[in-house]
Amino acid sequence: MARLRPALGVLPFGVYLLIFLVVPTVTVVIGAFADQGRPSLTNLAGLVEPSVLTALLNSVLVSAITAVIGAVVGALAAYAVVTGRPDGTLRRLVTSVCGVLAQFGGVTLAFAFIATLGISGVVSTWLDAHLGTGLTSSVWLFGLQGLVIVYAYFQIPLMVIVFLPALDGIRVQWREAASSLGASTWQYWRHVGLPLLAPAFLGSLLLLFANSFAAYATAAALVSQGSPILPLWIRNALTSEVVLGRQNFAYALALEMIVVVALVMAGYSLLVRRTARWVR
Repeated sequence: MARLRPALGVLPFGVYLLIFLVVPTVTVVIGAFADQGRPSLTNLAGLVEPSVLTALLNSVLVSAITAVIGAVVGALAAYAVVTGRPDGTLRRLVTSVCGVLAQFGGVTLAFAFIATLGISGVVSTWLDAHLGTGLTSSVWLFGLQGLVIVYAYFQIPLMVIVFLPALDGIRVQWREAASSLGASTWQYWRHVGLPLLAPAFLGSLLLLFANSFAAYATAAALVSQGSPILPLWIRNALTSEVVLGRQNFAYALALEMIVVVALVMAGYSLLVRRTARWVR
């Protein structure tokens, strides 16, 4: 009994994973390979339909673009923060704001952008009146371009949060040692700083990709016509009469997303392990 006591502390977390991760994943896998209660590959065959492949490509493109934007801008912002005092007001303020903005999404975020840059948005109306931009007559916000802008809103602060520990791991002594050996600032970053930060940066990039790829609520509230990305295709498969008789097709789409996210997160885990060797 005494040997089991340490495991009791993680029991609630294990139950949480079982209910919200293991059971849904197993349900999706079983449903994807079943059709009207019988084993079948019919649902998986639907994944190669042109419209579904287009949605997959759009999801990958939107996720990749927003991940790159978030990673580059977020890394620069994190570097600006880490150059200040570790216990300074600026750092505490930035990390607190980023923690809030990284979780700000869904219908609330979509409404905020619609009210700001939509057809009757405050900013778009002002720009049209003073600069003649024509934003109020455009529906760009409700397509893939709009998703890129909106997703970048929470990708950048998320990058700041996940990349700060890697920047904190860069020792001042390493910079001093490089300078004592005659290395310039560029040579230090080229041969020491950037190679050390590369695994953490790439790992964060993959994390941002997975975060964007799996996002649903914001896109569902923003895009009302069509299903340009996979999460909206799943909604369409569950609610539309177009796929009537293929109720389990949504499971196949979900399984496809699980496979993509699992591969991305496996790469993220490997890169985090490599970074953990020197970030202590």
